[in-house]
Amino acid sequence: MTSWTSWPSREALSRAGRSPARREFGRVVRVVLAGAAVWGITGRGGLGAWQTAGAVVGVLAAFAVTWGYFRTTLRHLLWPSVALLGLLVAGGGIAHALGGDVGASLLWCGSAVVAIQRLPLAAGTPMALAALAGFAAMGGDNWLVATLTCLGLALGGYTMRLDAEARGSTQRLLEQERAARLAEAETATLAERARIAREIHDVLAHSLSAQTVHLEATRLLIERGADQDMILERVAAARRMAREGLAETRQALSALRGDLAPVEEYLRELVASEGARLEVRGEPRGLSPEAGLAVRRVAQEAMTNVRKHAPGARVVLRLEYRPGEVELEFRDFGGGRTPVDNSLGASGAGYGLRGMRERAELLGGALDAGPAEEGFVVRLRVPA
Repeated sequence: MTSWTSWPSREALSRAGRSPARREFGRVVRVVLAGAAVWGITGRGGLGAWQTAGAVVGVLAAFAVTWGYFRTTLRHLLWPSVALLGLLVAGGGIAHALGGDVGASLLWCGSAVVAIQRLPLAAGTPMALAALAGFAAMGGDNWLVATLTCLGLALGGYTMRLDAEARGSTQRLLEQERAARLAEAETATLAERARIAREIHDVLAHSLSAQTVHLEATRLLIERGADQDMILERVAAARRMAREGLAETRQALSALRGDLAPVEEYLRELVASEGARLEVRGEPRGLSPEAGLAVRRVAQEAMTNVRKHAPGARVVLRLEYRPGEVELEFRDFGGGRTPVDNSLGASGAGYGLRGMRERAELLGGALDAGPAEEGFVVRLRVPA
């Protein structure tokens, strides 16, 4: 029942999605129909200038009414559309009465086709029957030809309706796909911005907090009249932290662009500078920027914690490539004065191991940290 009372979709009634060739063909058909209508009225001769002008005006008026009908059906205005279509059917009767059977046939046949094509079937079918009845009556005694012609016109109008609906459905799917792609691009942009902000925040929070500690110590030394060498040592440490922060920021941005060297090369440089040992297991492969940056950050944070809380401890890093994931194990074997803070928040501000745990979980991985039989173990697993 809904198919009888529902309109064709606006996408089906509009020109959207039609190819340029199809649009050009439609223009040619309209010109041919207009010429045929004028010729059908004036070609039989015997018309005066005013009658010929009246015929041309009638053809133009029919095209104007048709244009209005297309606009009102596009807006799904039922009664204005039915009224305009009624004018076209009545115009066919006027043309027939004036002897313009060609023009009358075009109006009636065209009205029947567009009634079925563009109106709800409950309204379009009676209008089409009225137009086809006029066309059949004009056919005289040849009822077989008239009946077959009417059936063909009705079938043609319904076929055009189905074709327009299919084109409209395709157009809606394309628009939905464009909207989905746009939303996906916006989501990716927001995620990228959040990721960059998180990396910069982590680096700067760590660097600036360390600089603040050094500068505060410098202020206290100056107030107490400490030795100049001690003050210079603190200033140099603050300057070193600033340089390291800038370098880490550049590394974070490079990692987000995928420009960093393989992660095992970074780890080799890290352990070489700290006198630690690195073990690489499995077949090395490229990691995503997020996974590679997570491994770098965890190794760097764990090494910083060893320097803070267990200086002189023996450190071993193990990087293992597994099917579908990569695991980093950072193990120190004691030797320091104080164990690492088990709260995983030693560095604070999102840059400590707690922040690394959150980073791993965002990537679908996990980070475990805690005391072992000897020393402390940090273990990171991320998909790769």
